[in-house]
Amino acid sequence: MAYSIELADRVREWLSTVDHIEVVEKKMFGGLAFLVNGKMCINISHDNLMCRYNPELEDEVSEKKGFLPMIMRGKQLKEYCYVEPVGFQRPDDFEFWMEICLDYNKIAKASKK
Repeated sequence: MAYSIELADRVREWLSTVDHIEVVEKKMFGGLAFLVNGKMCINISHDNLMCRYNPELEDEVSEKKGFLPMIMRGKQLKEYCYVEPVGFQRPDDFEFWMEICLDYNKIAKASKK
């Protein structure tokens, strides 16, 4: 599965402006994942963002333009979603998704190694 190089560059550039984080890029989920401080934070899948966010925000984020639930094996993963390009074209919308991912990253549990 390919991913958008332009979108990866946009995410990379945005994350480079954030102080006191360590970012590692890793091919995951058929796309490119950005791990922040050892935890999966955001992923690029085709032209979509795959966001990891606080499940308490489910009602708010599900109303956002471009939101798609993440379904695996027939079940919705509550702290993950896809966002189609229409949902992050505007700089304010892109920043919204990046910020909720980083905010959750601070309290999210790391995957077992």
